[in-house]
Amino acid sequence: MRDRRVARIIRACQELPGQHLLQYFDDDKELRTVSSGDVNAYLKEITGGDVTAKDFRTWAGTVLMARFLSTSPPFTSTTQAKRMVSAGIKQVAAALGNTAAVCRKSYIHPALANVYLGGTFAIEFLKANGSSNSGGLSAEEAAVLTLLKRA
Repeated sequence: MRDRRVARIIRACQELPGQHLLQYFDDDKELRTVSSGDVNAYLKEITGGDVTAKDFRTWAGTVLMARFLSTSPPFTSTTQAKRMVSAGIKQVAAALGNTAAVCRKSYIHPALANVYLGGTFAIEFLKANGSSNSGGLSAEEAAVLTLLKRA
């Protein structure tokens, strides 16, 4: 039942004219687009802070990188560790649809690589993963937040 509903929503989105996915027909059957400015204004309104869509993208990239590093085998050399960080960045870039350079610079918190290259990432992540879940975060997200606070 849910799969049919999701398929119907996707089909309806694909049938909207134009190239923008975030658009809708208003009550007067006029096509309205949703711009990044609209999304950012909404986020600012509901959070009461200076939050943008980029913050969510950065959080997603950081959590994806932490997941990759936490499941990576232990490294035996600095070169191997740097290769693992690079491989993780490439995976995050693919998931976010960006280049590795853009992801490294803008969408992955640098503390993750620093902790990983310091050789304590797995230990820190496991400790943090046992910490209390606050603010509606998943256990994995709470672990990333705790790890970043400690770094």
